[in-house]
Amino acid sequence: MSTDAAVRAVRGGQVEPLRVSPARLRAALGAGAMAVTLLWAVQVRPSARLDALFATGAHLSGLLAGYGVLVMLFLMARVPAVEHGVGADRLAKWHALGGRWVLSLCAGHTALALCGYAMHRGTDLLTAVGELLGYPALAAATLGTGLLLGVGITSARAVRRRVPHETWRALHLLTYLAAALAFAHQLAGPEIAGSVLAVWAWALLHTTVAALLVWYRLVVPVRQALRHALRVVEVRREGPEVVSVRIRGNGLDELRAEPGQFFRWRFLQRRLWHTALPFSLSAPVRQDTLRITVKAAGNHTRRIRRLRPGTRVLATGPFGALTAHRRTRRKVLLLAGGVGITPMRALFETLPGGPGDLTLLYRASNAAQLVLREELEAIAARRGAALHYLLGPSDAAFDPLAPQALRNLVPDIAEHDVYLCGPPGMAGAATVALVRAGVPEEHIHAENFTF
Repeated sequence: MSTDAAVRAVRGGQVEPLRVSPARLRAALGAGAMAVTLLWAVQVRPSARLDALFATGAHLSGLLAGYGVLVMLFLMARVPAVEHGVGADRLAKWHALGGRWVLSLCAGHTALALCGYAMHRGTDLLTAVGELLGYPALAAATLGTGLLLGVGITSARAVRRRVPHETWRALHLLTYLAAALAFAHQLAGPEIAGSVLAVWAWALLHTTVAALLVWYRLVVPVRQALRHALRVVEVRREGPEVVSVRIRGNGLDELRAEPGQFFRWRFLQRRLWHTALPFSLSAPVRQDTLRITVKAAGNHTRRIRRLRPGTRVLATGPFGALTAHRRTRRKVLLLAGGVGITPMRALFETLPGGPGDLTLLYRASNAAQLVLREELEAIAARRGAALHYLLGPSDAAFDPLAPQALRNLVPDIAEHDVYLCGPPGMAGAATVALVRAGVPEEHIHAENFTF
C-alpha cells in the first residue's frame, strides 16, 4: 500500500485520511532548518575579529533555537495528517530529542552572545550580563530561556517520575510563553529586523504554528464535544484490575476512527475531569459506540472503574498510526503484552485476510491476566486465525519471546508484518527477538505511549 500522503487515495470506495510519512516530515523539517541557515548566511558580514565571530555564531544558534521551538510546538500540535502518518510515540520521541537540541542551542547562543559582547565592550562577563539585561528584548529572551530550561528539567526521566502528571502538563504550557518571548527577541535581531521579507516570513511561520495549535488543541476538541455528546453507557469488569468502558455518542462515523488508534479521554466526573489520558479503542466503532479497556495502573485509572453511566466524556482524536495502512505483506503477526492487547484485539477482528493469514500472540504472566479472552477466541474461530497465549513470569527460565520460540510458533515469521504493543520493556525485548528471528525491522510496526 502506498505511503504517499500528499494526496487522498481512494480505496474500496472510501477516502483515506491524509497522512504525512516520517521521511517526508523529516525532509520538511530539515529543509526548514536549511532555510533558516540560509537566512543567516546571506546577511553575514565576513570579519576576522574575534568579537564579530562570536556574534555571528550567536546569531545562527539563536535563529536555529527559535526555529527549533516552533518545531517542538508543531510536533505536539496534534495535526491529524502528521499523527496518522508518523505516529504519536515517534512524534513524542522526536519532541524529546528536539528539546535537548533546543536547550543546547539556547545555551550556545547565550554563551556566544556574552563572549562577543564582553569582547566588544572590553569588559568582564559579569558586567556584560548586567548591561545586556538592561535591554527589554534581551531580558525577555532570558526569561524565555529560563522557562524552557525549567520545562526541560521536569521532563527528565528521573524528575518526571516524581512529578504528578497534571503538574508536568501545566509546566509544559509555559513553552507557549517561552516561544512568544523568543519571538519578540528575534524580531529585534539583525537577521530578522534587517529585512522586511525576513520579518514577514518569520511572523508567518509563528502565526501558522500558533493557528495549528489553537485549531487542533482547542477548537476541534470543543467542536467534537458539542457535536458528538459522548456519555458512558456501561462499565464492565474484564479481569483483575481491568474494566471496559462503553461510550455512546452522535455521528461517531464522522471521526473516522480506525482500529489500532487511540483517543485522549477526559471523564467529567469528580476527581477525573482535570486529566486527559490516552487509551486505545479495544473494539471497532459500532452503532455510535466506542469502547476502551483500561487497566488500573494509578489513582486516575483506578477511579475509572467507578464511572457511572451517564457521565459526560470529552475525547480528542483519533490519534496514532498503528493501523492497517502500515501493512505491506499478506501475512500479519499481532504481538501483544498485558493491556497492550486492546488495539491488537480491534486489529485482530478487522485486518483483511483469509484463513492462515493472521496470527495473534498474547503475552501475560498467567491465565488470570488474559483480557478479552472470550472475544479473541471467538474472532480466531470465525476467521480461521491462529491464537497463542504466551504465559509465564517475565523472570522465568523459558522466554516465550525468544527468537527460536517465536520461530517454533510461527515458522514463516520472516514473511510477516508484525504489529506490536505492550509495556516498554516487553516491546523492546520483543523487537530485538523479532529481528533475530528474521523479521526485517521495517516490517515491525509498534506504537507505545506512556504518560
